[in-house]
Amino acid sequence: MTPEEDDTNDPANTAAEDAAPGDARPDRWLTPGVAGVGAASFFSDAGHEITTALLPSFLTTTLHAGPAALGLIEGASDALIGVSKLAGGPLADDPPMRARLARGGYLGTALLGGAIGLTAAVWQVAILRAGSWVARGLRSPSRDALLGVLAPRIGYGRAYGLERAGDNLGAVAGPLLAAALVAVVGLRPALLLAAVPGLLAAIAISVAAREAGRAVRAPQGRRRLLLNVAELRQAGLARALLPVALFECGNIATTLLILRATGLLHTGGRDLAAATSLAILIYSGHNAVAAVASLAGGALIDRAGPRPVFAVGAAAYVLAYLALAAGVGGWPLLVVAFALAGVGIGLAETAESTLVARALPDRLRGSGFGLLGIVQAGGDLFSSAVVGLLWAVVSPAVAFGYAATWMLASLTATALVAGRAWRTR
Repeated sequence: MTPEEDDTNDPANTAAEDAAPGDARPDRWLTPGVAGVGAASFFSDAGHEITTALLPSFLTTTLHAGPAALGLIEGASDALIGVSKLAGGPLADDPPMRARLARGGYLGTALLGGAIGLTAAVWQVAILRAGSWVARGLRSPSRDALLGVLAPRIGYGRAYGLERAGDNLGAVAGPLLAAALVAVVGLRPALLLAAVPGLLAAIAISVAAREAGRAVRAPQGRRRLLLNVAELRQAGLARALLPVALFECGNIATTLLILRATGLLHTGGRDLAAATSLAILIYSGHNAVAAVASLAGGALIDRAGPRPVFAVGAAAYVLAYLALAAGVGGWPLLVVAFALAGVGIGLAETAESTLVARALPDRLRGSGFGLLGIVQAGGDLFSSAVVGLLWAVVSPAVAFGYAATWMLASLTATALVAGRAWRTR
């Protein structure tokens, strides 16, 4: 029997010493701390989505840069976020450090992102955007580790579902706020005001960090804050993350979904501007569906375990990608395809976070979430690059068929994978 399959050697069995404050009250998973984490995700995502929505116009109309500059800035920032998640993981294993990282990360993301409104050159935008994404990556394992302390084990699904729902709802609110702010105050002031939701996020995470600090004693002596690969492997995380890695190799950037929808909608007398607007509206619906799926999936995880929820998420993506590969042209069918993708990401991300939290004791959770972060970022970068290349060289149908194949592989691996973390409760 392997260490991954032997529950007696699983570090997760030390859960008694890592018990969350709600473990004695299983009906109380929604504490002020858990709500604070969910609110932090909502406010922070709304703030940086304002910046993301306005950045293309700011670069092209105000700083007179081209698409290449935008691509380089966003590509570098996306690469940095995965590396910073991995670096922030071991730091989040230390309770006092994780509280400081969470607060500082949310504050840094807000201030650096808002400062883009003060820039006068493209290189300044690049530095601030990269710094904001590094702060975002560093704080993520700390936020997720805090949630593992704040929620009882039997409520992990609902707690992580709430956090993912907050993030997805922020992605709905952010672009709407961006459009309203530009109309009222203009482009530069709107970018500056994008810091306000981020500051609210820093306040919300401070509430959560304070509650978590009362629940967990700081370790005695100095700790080596390094990624402990051997212990993570012994806990079964390497095997547990195999379906996740396959899933992320098919999880392409949502901008490619929007581009596909725009191309399919640019027919029948509908001009490009109208097609783009309709595609963005459909994408907003995708985020709203993802928020609902996160909440529903979290509740189901607490009853049936992460395996069926993750599997349904991968299956939903298979159907969504096949629809986009087939080139459905009518907007109602595109709405269905985007809704399926929303179900897929809402269920899968909630299951992934719950999986890591259940597999590891508190002293290793930060490292586990850091490892999950680099798997997600690396897979997403690989998948988007390959799908974009296949789209350009062969066809969009082949590109989306390729992505669907990875999701099907993930679905198969989910049915075969063993280990305590994938089982019910």
